[in-house]
Amino acid sequence: MSTSTTGAAGAGTDIQAQPPALSATAVYIPESLGYRVKRKFLGKPLVNDQLYGEKLSRPVALGVLAPDCISSSAYGTEQMLTQLIPVFGLAGFALVMPITAVILVLLIVLTLCYRDVVSVYTKAGGSYVVAREQFGVKVAQVAAVALLIDYVVTVAVQISAGTIAVSSWLSLTFNVDITGWSLWISVFMVCLLCYGNLRGIREAGRAFAFPMYFYVTMIGLTAIAGLIRLIIGDLPQANNFHDTRYGGALGNSLDAGAGTHAILTFAAISGLLRAFANGGSSLTGLEAISNGVSVFRKPNGSNARKSMFWMSLMLGLLVLSVSILAWKTQSTPYSSGSPSVIGQLSSLIWGHNAFGNVMLTIVQLATALILYTGGNTSFNGFPFLASFVAEDSFLPRQFLHRGHRLSFSNGIIVLAGLSLLLLIATDGDLTRLVSLYAIGVFTGFTMAAAGLYRYHSRRNEKNRAIKLVINGTACILSAAVVLIFAVFKFTEGAWLVVVIFPIGVFALIKLNERYRREAAALAGAPASATVPTLTRNTVLVLVDSVDLAVVKALRYARSLRPVELRAVHLMIDSKHAEHLRKRWDASNAADVPLEVIEVPDRRLRRAAAELAARTAEESNTEVTIMLPRRAFAITSRLLHDRTADKIASAVSRLPHVAAMIVPFDVVEAIEEMDTGHDTPTGPDSGRPGVGPRPTRPARRTKKMLLDTECLPEQEDEGQDPHTPIAVREVRWRNRATLEGRIRSVYVGPVSGSPALEAELYDETGGITLVFLGRRSIPGIEPGAKIRVEGMVGETEGYLAMTNPSYRLLPREGDEEG
Repeated sequence: MSTSTTGAAGAGTDIQAQPPALSATAVYIPESLGYRVKRKFLGKPLVNDQLYGEKLSRPVALGVLAPDCISSSAYGTEQMLTQLIPVFGLAGFALVMPITAVILVLLIVLTLCYRDVVSVYTKAGGSYVVAREQFGVKVAQVAAVALLIDYVVTVAVQISAGTIAVSSWLSLTFNVDITGWSLWISVFMVCLLCYGNLRGIREAGRAFAFPMYFYVTMIGLTAIAGLIRLIIGDLPQANNFHDTRYGGALGNSLDAGAGTHAILTFAAISGLLRAFANGGSSLTGLEAISNGVSVFRKPNGSNARKSMFWMSLMLGLLVLSVSILAWKTQSTPYSSGSPSVIGQLSSLIWGHNAFGNVMLTIVQLATALILYTGGNTSFNGFPFLASFVAEDSFLPRQFLHRGHRLSFSNGIIVLAGLSLLLLIATDGDLTRLVSLYAIGVFTGFTMAAAGLYRYHSRRNEKNRAIKLVINGTACILSAAVVLIFAVFKFTEGAWLVVVIFPIGVFALIKLNERYRREAAALAGAPASATVPTLTRNTVLVLVDSVDLAVVKALRYARSLRPVELRAVHLMIDSKHAEHLRKRWDASNAADVPLEVIEVPDRRLRRAAAELAARTAEESNTEVTIMLPRRAFAITSRLLHDRTADKIASAVSRLPHVAAMIVPFDVVEAIEEMDTGHDTPTGPDSGRPGVGPRPTRPARRTKKMLLDTECLPEQEDEGQDPHTPIAVREVRWRNRATLEGRIRSVYVGPVSGSPALEAELYDETGGITLVFLGRRSIPGIEPGAKIRVEGMVGETEGYLAMTNPSYRLLPREGDEEG
């Protein structure tokens, strides 16, 4: 290879016959059929920089986070009446008011509790986070299971209620009964929401704030009009207590004098408690602001507290108004759920003329919109919670992976599947679904309140006694609701949650134990992995952790005697990459420098194929991609993905590229660990100090053009060197300004001194940036956007800039926050 030599000013130079090439060789990798179908179905993949959404103002954040909570006012009062009327008849309408009063007291207590939560936990304050911080990860799994169940039931409840709103509008306006199709409409809506979220519907979209304000406005106007008509004595009666047009009313088989039923009998007490439990569904979604406190603009804690107040105020006023109007109009729920109580009230208050029909249509549209939007909030909450739990190793790690459009696709698909099963199992019956609802919801409330009580009990702070009273009261009342549900709603479906709950907690804890045993078996001191340079073969060892499996792969790579050995980490998580680099540098595996390459669209298989093809093209050698693979027991394979096999399949199709999987038997390591036998170590075990230490192989031969200032500039006339140009337009030995992203970072020696080498690329090509005497530079990392200016020289036959001036540019999403 021809190289340039430099010396003092005036020294001669050996000019190359051909100028250097760009460092990023263009390669063509055909897309797989599966990826082409996914791209057609879901759209263009999003890159990691697009993950960071804007911070929201208080009104917008309230509109985005509140639909799940506010929408429960559409069915809370109705669900109380479904339990009261069969026991008390017409007297049940009067009893709905004291039960509503108790629920509003509970709302006040829980609001004060969650205002405290968002004051303490200003990044993420859900009950899982609170329980984990205060009681440890194992106890936190109680909250995890509660919330996961809650999210699944929320989708089924909200979608079913939204479909009932549509059905009510059709039945009241056109006398059309679609209750026979309600289940399949709900199934379609769940599938539609699943598809939309897989495409990347973002919770922080401003459009999602509209349904909440639209609903509050229309129901608020309806309630005001109804209360005015009540005051002036013009409020009509429903008179549907014995109406059988829609499959029979709940009161159809009851005598109007059933209200004389003794209030202290067991049946009466049971009816009251079941009505209270059903009415507790009005408080679902109250924790949404604490889960999304990080989306608020600063000061996010203060903004979240104010939003909690307004959300609770709106919810309380709506529930109270609907209960008063349902009581006075005696609007009886139908066994089919349609027309709903909200629909009946809208029809009665606005009348049956043309204007009334328009208002009824608008009210029911607003109701359906907020209910469907409330169901969509679970498609944001469930995947994020599952990723938190998986990060703690209590759920399969597949829940950690972001998909094609940056959403947690596995969590979205699992949520949709479970919700569909629940809808089909209950035939989409809202009353049956509500029976499953509050156990998960109020268990989460209990855990959050208990965690805050513990938090304040350890601190000597202002207003400590008041905070302890509030959180203690919230904990006791929430636990009481859970108990009431578990006992009095047991035969109506709550038994399913009661049975699943402890099984779920036990399963999560056992899964975590398995993960911890596997991690302990894989942990070990990495060994020296250097090899002599004897053959024309390049080996790339893909690294995702520092453990015995990687050590084995490095040892085997050394035995192949490649001309070049590189350890490469394909980065999809910058924090994990930084942690990995620190562990790598602190280990003996650092004999082989770790190269980090950004994968902004998280397509590991394609990134590995591009790396292999580019290496083969640039080095003119056979390339071996070596993939450490941990072999697990059959029962554990579902807990781990098959990334190594997928990468091997992708790169094996390339010319001059071979994939080699190096298995490591974790099961045997666990058995050795359990029996007290250490992993054998011998002369070839790679421990420090064993055997001679070979010379480190070079990533590239470092015959570099270091003193480019001595070379004559050959700038094109009229070209401003300070204006950024495309990488492919650079001229050797000319000054240039470039903008692009850092693809990879490498630290290697140059003339016995360290040098940081970074590859800058844009859509036209790549060029190497060399910073002499540096091992690291803050901000110079894979994925960083940068502008550089300097003389274009060469290294190993490729264009390079040595010690350029640079300026870091903001990434997408960094402008706000």
